[in-house]
Amino acid sequence: MSAFPSRLRITSIFPFAAWLPGVRADDARADFIAALIGVIVVLPQGVAFATIAGMPPQYGLYAGMVPAIIAALFGSSRHLVSGPTTAASVVLFSSLSLLAEPGSAHYVALALTLTFMVGVLQLALGLARLGVLVNFISHSVIVGFTAGAAVLIAAKQLKHFFGVEMDSGGHLHDILIHFGGHITEINPYATAVAAATLAIGIVFKRWVPRVPYMIAAMVGGSMLSVLLTWVIGAEHAHIETVGALPAGLPPLSAPSLTLDNIRHLAPAALAVTLFALTEAVSIGRALAARGGYRIDGNQEFIGQGLSNVAGSFFSGYVATGSFNRSGVNYEAGARTPLAAVLAGVMLMAVVPFIAPLAVYLPKAAMAGLLFLVAWGLIDFKDMRHIVRASKREASILAVTFLSALFLDLELAIFAGVLLSLVLYLERTSKPRMVTLAPDPRLPGRAFSSDDSLPQCPQLRFLRIDGSLFFGNVAHVEQLLERMRATEPERKHLVLLADGINFVDLQGAELLVKEAEKRKASGGGLYLVNVKQGFREALERCGCLDAIGARNVFQSKEAAIRAIFQKLDREMCAHCRARIFRECASVPVAEPPLKTHAG
Repeated sequence: MSAFPSRLRITSIFPFAAWLPGVRADDARADFIAALIGVIVVLPQGVAFATIAGMPPQYGLYAGMVPAIIAALFGSSRHLVSGPTTAASVVLFSSLSLLAEPGSAHYVALALTLTFMVGVLQLALGLARLGVLVNFISHSVIVGFTAGAAVLIAAKQLKHFFGVEMDSGGHLHDILIHFGGHITEINPYATAVAAATLAIGIVFKRWVPRVPYMIAAMVGGSMLSVLLTWVIGAEHAHIETVGALPAGLPPLSAPSLTLDNIRHLAPAALAVTLFALTEAVSIGRALAARGGYRIDGNQEFIGQGLSNVAGSFFSGYVATGSFNRSGVNYEAGARTPLAAVLAGVMLMAVVPFIAPLAVYLPKAAMAGLLFLVAWGLIDFKDMRHIVRASKREASILAVTFLSALFLDLELAIFAGVLLSLVLYLERTSKPRMVTLAPDPRLPGRAFSSDDSLPQCPQLRFLRIDGSLFFGNVAHVEQLLERMRATEPERKHLVLLADGINFVDLQGAELLVKEAEKRKASGGGLYLVNVKQGFREALERCGCLDAIGARNVFQSKEAAIRAIFQKLDREMCAHCRARIFRECASVPVAEPPLKTHAG
């Protein structure tokens, strides 16, 4: 009995202890292949991201080593790969370029310090169990964000796919405008290499699944590039390659935690923290949804925090979940976090030897491969289902998708989450209120919401589907006032509280006011099937006494028996509805005799 709690404590501190012992030989082989492909992808990307961030090129590779290993070991996602990203690099540059000269030693020191501060904040949020915040990111937001990011991944590769010199920064429309201005400069040889890489990847993925299609595509595209360069000549083919990369392992470093630095970097650290966590967890949730498992938001916060804290001591700048590398990792068949761990280790091992050979790797082949990855990230089936199933969810999907294309990626997530919350609040601000009546066609004369059923002229049964709180009090109050104004004879109101899980002070005061108004008119307000939490909330604010403890019933039958004694017998005698069993106890009044003038 004591072994289980002990193991639980170990896995809560060291999450990798839960999955690492279960890695089988075939899992390790699949993870190794995925890691190898991930290393190939990150070599040129790391340098590009570091350039965007204003850091020396080698720091982009460093950010993909130790941080990736730590995040995989202490996170909860099977496929998320941490490292440098375009968005994080842009945010870093915009935050630090005003404080120091990009690329300078002071700039690098500030970047490492910012990375450490971001890691500490992420770790603190995780330890405070605030991972629940990611639950506000709905599935429609994830699908739209994934699709939008995939389109952007492909769009940013247009320059390499077609071999044109253009600015691939900015939003989708900026990229397309720039590409349209250079469309006459398309390099047919680079395009042939990219198209061949894409075609080879499709063929191997669909018809030769035993061979890793990404490696086959990269090798095939590189061989074609070498062949075209040899036949046509390098000066005519102009097939741009990645070029020799800086070789070497990440040197030890340390953040400069001076009071001035902390004061200047604190706002940026908070902004980067929120953005990086949102990006990492969104990507993790997107891949988890596709992989059929769930992630722990708190553990992801902790994993991301530890990765950045460690990265700041190993020359890595802010790392977060990488859409490119995570998508490649998933598509390459990774099964466990071991793939990300191996990718970080292999990157450290191969950089000194392989980096110089990147001079033979065509950027067009990389573009073709990323086109294939981007296509695989778009879940057309899920998008069709969302559009058909719910207009609300479809609007969230559309806003997130379009925001990702025409705004910043992080703003796309925030826009989707904000719209989700707005639609949720709009829905909860108007709870469904249904009038019920006994249905003689149902067993035991069960209550039904059928509009054709007759209603008691003195008593209404009303069910509220939703909690009563400040956001919907005005709506409920308006409907209750309309009922009293249009049906003055129906003085008694029974609220079926099955659907009321929560009531705040304003909601409780609304019930008290309604009870007082009903009592003043000779009727009453009654509560049936009150849940424990609802009752306790009424007791705490003293509202239960104001409503009347005798007006609270555990069943509809008990409520009918008690309320029936308060009904106007004269009206009961002339009533033709007779919907309650108790109505049979009241004799039907004889209609007045007609007299004829003699």
